[in-house]
Amino acid sequence: MNNKTEKLLAKTKIIAAPETHIKITDNTICRQECQEKYCTKFCPSNVFHWSEKEEKIIINYQQCMECLACPFGCAYQNIQWKFPPSGYGVEY
Repeated sequence: MNNKTEKLLAKTKIIAAPETHIKITDNTICRQECQEKYCTKFCPSNVFHWSEKEEKIIINYQQCMECLACPFGCAYQNIQWKFPPSGYGVEY
């Protein structure tokens, strides 16, 4: 991330809901079919991380900027995304 992006994100406030608004539909697809783990690369706020130990995608939904890249960027249509409940989420 470059300095300009870091400065902009520093002014972004995210109020995380108690429960996630992002889910992987089928972890088997991530484990067996998606060799590139695309979501770990295109998410601008690094919400998705591949855990070798657990053999699954770990979702840090608390840092989601609600850009909606994940459901459209997943080549396997394996990410469910919805808006966080009212009062939660990103404030620009």
